[in-house]
Amino acid sequence: MAKVRDKNTDSIFWEWELNERQREAVEHMGSPLLILAGAGSGKTRVLTYRIANLIKSHGIKPWEILAITFTNKAALEMRDRVISLVGPTAKEMIIATFHSACARILRKEIEKLGYSSRFVIYDEADSIRLITSCLSELGYDMRQYHPRGLRAHISSLKNEMIDPDVAGINSSNPFEKVAAEIYSLYQQKLKDNDALDFDDLLLLVINLFEIYPDVLKKYQERFRHILVDEYQDTNMPQYMFIKMLAGEHRNLCVVGDDDQGIYSWRGADIRNILEFEKDYPDARVIKLEQNYRSTQTILDAAGAVVSYNRSRKPKVLWTKNPPGDRVKVCVVPDERAEASFIVSEIKRLAENHKARYSDIAVFYRVHAQSRSLEEAMVREGIPYRIFAGVKFYERAEIKDIIAYLRVIHNPRDSISLKRIINVPSRGIGLKTLSVVEEYAGRTGLYLLDALKDADEIQALGRMAKNKIKSFVELLEDLITFSREHGVDELIEEIWTRTGYMAELEAEKTVEAESRILNLKELLNVVVDFRDQYGAVTLEDFLERVALVNEIDDYDEKAGYVSLMTLHNAKGLEFPYVFITGMEEGLFPHSRSMEDSKDIEEERRLCYVGMTRAKKGLYLLRALSRSYRGISFSAMPSRFLLEIPDAFVEELSWSDERGIEQHPLEVEIGDTVIHEMWGEGVVLEVRGDGDDGEVSVDFETVGVKNLMLKYAPLKKLT
Repeated sequence: MAKVRDKNTDSIFWEWELNERQREAVEHMGSPLLILAGAGSGKTRVLTYRIANLIKSHGIKPWEILAITFTNKAALEMRDRVISLVGPTAKEMIIATFHSACARILRKEIEKLGYSSRFVIYDEADSIRLITSCLSELGYDMRQYHPRGLRAHISSLKNEMIDPDVAGINSSNPFEKVAAEIYSLYQQKLKDNDALDFDDLLLLVINLFEIYPDVLKKYQERFRHILVDEYQDTNMPQYMFIKMLAGEHRNLCVVGDDDQGIYSWRGADIRNILEFEKDYPDARVIKLEQNYRSTQTILDAAGAVVSYNRSRKPKVLWTKNPPGDRVKVCVVPDERAEASFIVSEIKRLAENHKARYSDIAVFYRVHAQSRSLEEAMVREGIPYRIFAGVKFYERAEIKDIIAYLRVIHNPRDSISLKRIINVPSRGIGLKTLSVVEEYAGRTGLYLLDALKDADEIQALGRMAKNKIKSFVELLEDLITFSREHGVDELIEEIWTRTGYMAELEAEKTVEAESRILNLKELLNVVVDFRDQYGAVTLEDFLERVALVNEIDDYDEKAGYVSLMTLHNAKGLEFPYVFITGMEEGLFPHSRSMEDSKDIEEERRLCYVGMTRAKKGLYLLRALSRSYRGISFSAMPSRFLLEIPDAFVEELSWSDERGIEQHPLEVEIGDTVIHEMWGEGVVLEVRGDGDDGEVSVDFETVGVKNLMLKYAPLKKLT
């Protein structure tokens, strides 16, 4: 691409690579800058060219630039692109995540706060172990105050910049009071161990800057130009860190999209980007609205949905790309039909449109939805991969319950037995297990038989023997139960008798809730197998699960269909996208129903999912969906109803199954029922046969214009 060098300023302009708004963002100087970068508008290009322009055109030293990204991968990619533009000198600049940038500062300055420069950084597992130690020291019951739940609560307090003393004063219930006490001891133990957790990396830098103004001044002079990507995802400590650093020179450029703020559950505060101009009244705001990714129809449909949000900065995305096909909406009977439709459409795209599997992605709101999709993919021989997660039958909680089932079915299965012997924790540690295994090897007994002989093993103490005896009795009770009850009842008995479910419920975290949903989805597996194959014995079930789990050896060269949650889809793009579960209570999620702010975030999540699609977008809604083996009627997602008719093509599930359809014959005044919108009255009929169209006034959404050949309508008699 052509590069034009300005002889007077020695600046480099990428005439054929930047549009007018992008160039303005690259060249702006003299005041804070907010770049509102719509989906697919080339924000990474703008950031890298802006850095290059600072160095090449304005003589800014690379080490005077601090660029903040949210992932190490993004930081490395941006660094490589800047180096390719300006040469090796760019290696001296800092492009890093918030945590990495703060760790650099603390390595040099933390001794002022009483730590050594050799401090260690604890990950989540380390933090949970330390909180467990705190609980034990203070004498609290870990079944009542779960370490993982406490860790999440403490992290939330830190994201709000609330210290232990304030947390204790503000506590309004016993859990919060105990959590504040644990928080205080946890922080002391961190310091005793010369350790920080991830939240502390930011908080201690802010603390350092507040206590030592000279240190703040030092870094303000060092980083004269600051750039922040994904600004809509910043939390309070990140916001404060940037505000303090940029306070002197105010050469701050932030890039983000308020319509893509979807991480409040991580502590992100959408107000940081919405109120940028309040913090910096002289800020320049530049909107990047030209989209390079999607068709205009997809952009219009997604824009129509997100426009219902009140807390946003209006923008209208446009593109030079073709208008493209309308968004395809399909109403299906249930989640199995949903998965069946998707795999059939994937095959059609591959055969008729020469789409590669890697061109296709399927999004869902919660991980539990992936199970039906995975089974359909396996059944039809379609290779797939799950992003940012493991496959349904490989998730720890599913493998744990399956291991219990295997031991119940075959007590000689020592591999499965060793997996569950201390899950949930029952005090049978590795040392005890090794003693029993040594006895089993010496006597020739199977492991479970050796456990039954615990009283004969002299190397075991009385407490260990009692714990083993309780475990063996539990297994024997479950084996007896299995002889008289179905597999679904047995699964519920396992998670109840073992305390597995109660432990997850006590955590009160998003992760635990997801694991609970996965366990309940396992009941749907049993129901599905029963519907497809009749009576399901425990042996049949384990065999079916093993087959699904093992058919995973695909040729990577053939590519994969990508399966992921909508949250994990952010930052990605695919020619063809399917969004499943467009139903009230699922998407938007039931947790969001009580707060308009949460509904707006769910709507932004929908917008993110829709704008990942480049050429084709499918939205699917089931009339009923199973929960704990029971089917419930599902109402259409409000997001479906917010898309104007002009951008929608309704697909008939019956058509996809190859059943011949005959256009419904209606007259003005007839009352009809639509699968999505309910009851309505026919206002107008145009044409006949396959070309017939009808205008219907629905009670829920008003007047809709429909093709009789495709519309899922029934006439009331």
